[in-house]
Amino acid sequence: MYPRPGRPGWRRWIPSWRQVLGLCSSVVGAVAVLVAIMYARTDIPADLNAFATQQDNVYYWADGTEMARTGEVNRQDTDLDKVPEKVRWAALAAENETFYSDSGVSPSGMVRAVSKMITGGSTQGGSTITQQYVKNAYLNQEQTFTRKLTEMFIAIKLDNRMSKDDILEGYLNTSWFGRGTYGIQRASHAYYGKDVSQLNASEGAFLASLLKGAALYDPAMGPKNHERAVERWKWILDRMVATGKLPKEERARYTTFPEPKAPPKPAGLTGQTGYLVETARAYVSAHTPVTEKDFDLGGYQIRTTFEKPSVAALTKAADEVKGRLDPEKRDADKDVRVGAASVTTDGRIVALYGGPGYLKQGFNDANSSVVPAGTAFAPFVYAAALRDGVQLERGKPRTPVSPSTVYDGDNKVSLRTPEGPYWDRSGKIVKAVNDGGKSWGKVTLKEAVAQSVNTPVMQLGMDVGLDRVGKAAVDAGLLESSLGTKLPAFSLGTATPSAIRMAGAYGTFAAKGLHSEPYSVDRLSRNGNEVPVEKPKAERTLPQTVATAVDDALREAVRRGTAATAKAAGDVAGKTGTGQGNKSAWFAGYRGKVSTAVSLSRIDPKTQELLPLDGLGGAPKDATGSTYPIDIWTKYMAGVQQK
Repeated sequence: MYPRPGRPGWRRWIPSWRQVLGLCSSVVGAVAVLVAIMYARTDIPADLNAFATQQDNVYYWADGTEMARTGEVNRQDTDLDKVPEKVRWAALAAENETFYSDSGVSPSGMVRAVSKMITGGSTQGGSTITQQYVKNAYLNQEQTFTRKLTEMFIAIKLDNRMSKDDILEGYLNTSWFGRGTYGIQRASHAYYGKDVSQLNASEGAFLASLLKGAALYDPAMGPKNHERAVERWKWILDRMVATGKLPKEERARYTTFPEPKAPPKPAGLTGQTGYLVETARAYVSAHTPVTEKDFDLGGYQIRTTFEKPSVAALTKAADEVKGRLDPEKRDADKDVRVGAASVTTDGRIVALYGGPGYLKQGFNDANSSVVPAGTAFAPFVYAAALRDGVQLERGKPRTPVSPSTVYDGDNKVSLRTPEGPYWDRSGKIVKAVNDGGKSWGKVTLKEAVAQSVNTPVMQLGMDVGLDRVGKAAVDAGLLESSLGTKLPAFSLGTATPSAIRMAGAYGTFAAKGLHSEPYSVDRLSRNGNEVPVEKPKAERTLPQTVATAVDDALREAVRRGTAATAKAAGDVAGKTGTGQGNKSAWFAGYRGKVSTAVSLSRIDPKTQELLPLDGLGGAPKDATGSTYPIDIWTKYMAGVQQK
């Protein structure tokens, strides 16, 4: 009985060991009965997941017309005996080395997975190969407690019904390996261009690493991925040795990572279409709940923000201006790269120019972060000064500045800090230099921006503080990661924003200080069911008075400054840009609600280093910058309707 009779005071409420044992036995019995009932009621589904019903992913223009189709499931079953034994053991070493001796489930792994699920962590690592096959073939990818229990019960029953070899064969044929491939046969072709039967243990170890998450281990997706892939490849080979499935002598021969071939470019994504699809897919991956694995199964409808007439006009303008180049006649015209993007003030990317064509050049120059902004960066220095003022003496209050504030525009002006002259590491005072060595005398800040006078802009950056300049650039829309080291030349545009980001940042000036992050997907659905897409909201990142003053300087640049050529596009505002060492040229500007940026550079295909633009297009060797970006911009903006 409880409370316990015959016990005084609080001792009445302390249960006896018999009562505790009885309670535990009751709980265990109830759980056992519940598990037995659930086990009995859980059946192995009659049908496998139907890969054959999967569809292409369909991309649409902003007006709803079809743009491209991609993403067909790439899968081909293969018999287990066609997979080399060491390749099989690589997968087992990576995922479930006790596969041939376990019961289909791992109790400790299940407890670990469920506990992580309850606490909100990742559930990876809690499943045997049998459970993973059940998930691939019969269930879905949801990580819920109910689905995990169902997976466990089906795995136990399947382990009793099927041979281990059949389960392993099914697992290798249904697992996702990235690059749109399901199954080890198609993965072998996608990564090594050969039949799975021709793989060696080293190549098999790399493919096995992809089972942990192809999006993290495909080396083609970036340096971090490559580093992770090499580390896991080594670990898998070492595990094979530890489990006795790979001789030490053979392991010793595998010292070089078996680099897979580059991903194939999807057929049909000709011209600019491939760049558009790549950009939209990246947005889906980053701003929706859809994983890359789910996306590869297909069936999605992606309504993009890209406007077909705008893309056509931008492509025409870029191709026409680039047509003036003659790489066979002039070395200066070789290896020229142009990237361009058009973004509305509410963040919609309406057009891109990523290069000569996706199938010719897979790298998207509109999203490249290697081209210095040059003097097109000056508006951010100006905005920082107008917003934050300047620090002329350490310990004294900051001094406000205005568009009419006068600075020294002479050539070779010595740069100063609040403590005195700025010295470089060699012990020399750093001096600012104007293009062509021209001295402008005393100039207002507005005039300095409009006329691209370097010396006052560099000194202004020092007076404001380069960290504050960087913050203003980020507030306008550039990425912190593109800013680089903040030395005095930072104010002259050593930052390397993409054309997309530069267009979005200039759009902040057009929107009077309101900024919306660029986005490329308006709607996403799967078989008629809407999938949520994160879309940016406009935020005030600069005071309206500051943005208006910058806008006035950019309009002055078109009226009578370095951007006069852009007058042909109507009522516009913009700024030219030339990088240090004459290694880049830009034009960024806007008309109405559309902001467009065009970058131009020369990149050595072997070293990926920037080359000077000297003599580009037959220009004089001592000419700085290039008229090509502003010419492309003007042709494009003059050719599209006013927004």
